[in-house]
Amino acid sequence: MIDLHYWPTPNGWKITWMLEECALPYTLKPVNIGRGEQFEPAFLAISPNNRMPAIVDHAPEGGGEPVPVFESGAILIYLAEKTGRFLPSGPGALRARKAAIEWLMWQMGGLGPMAGQNGHFKLYAPEKVPYAIERYGNEVNRLYGVLDGQLGRTGAHVAGAELSIADMAILPWVRTWKAQQVPIDEFPRVKAWYERLMQRPALQRALDVGKELRAPALTEEARKALFGQTASSVKAGTHRT
Repeated sequence: MIDLHYWPTPNGWKITWMLEECALPYTLKPVNIGRGEQFEPAFLAISPNNRMPAIVDHAPEGGGEPVPVFESGAILIYLAEKTGRFLPSGPGALRARKAAIEWLMWQMGGLGPMAGQNGHFKLYAPEKVPYAIERYGNEVNRLYGVLDGQLGRTGAHVAGAELSIADMAILPWVRTWKAQQVPIDEFPRVKAWYERLMQRPALQRALDVGKELRAPALTEEARKALFGQTASSVKAGTHRT
């Protein structure tokens, strides 16, 4: 059994999708990031970066003590290696494995952070900062162009012919294209890839997990918990508003 410490966000959806595709049993452990629960000592022991998602695998390969894993990309790799699915391995798989990891890292280091900043300054910043809106909007636009070009080379999936953890990392962030104000029709390969994968039953189940947890609006308490933390929040070992 796997404990999934989760909140319904793009990074959370990555992991529910992987778990549903692999039919791995898991127990949902909500972490209300709008209330600062990610700063509680018990969660910090699992995820020292005080970010969800995180997992605890109570049945790791080889047995022994439960294995905690934090950071969504690391969790995807861990689950892929645990199940032998969605990350090529073995003789002859070097290039396919390399491609899947490259595009996973592209999402972790590029699309996710840039889309996060773009969304912040467009949707959540208390005042409009034109330079930041233009800067991050342009970079997200560029990254969509990179992805569109890659899909033109590979066709069905980001890293090649088969679904991989690269797709699972990238699509949840593309799912926010409307809120991000991305002109999706300018990226026809991304649009077609997104619409096709959205038909997968496992992805639909994954997106339904915990959807009732999302708050309809960002409260001042949530704003402080999400955007007002510093190193002292971690040093204190807990969060208080």
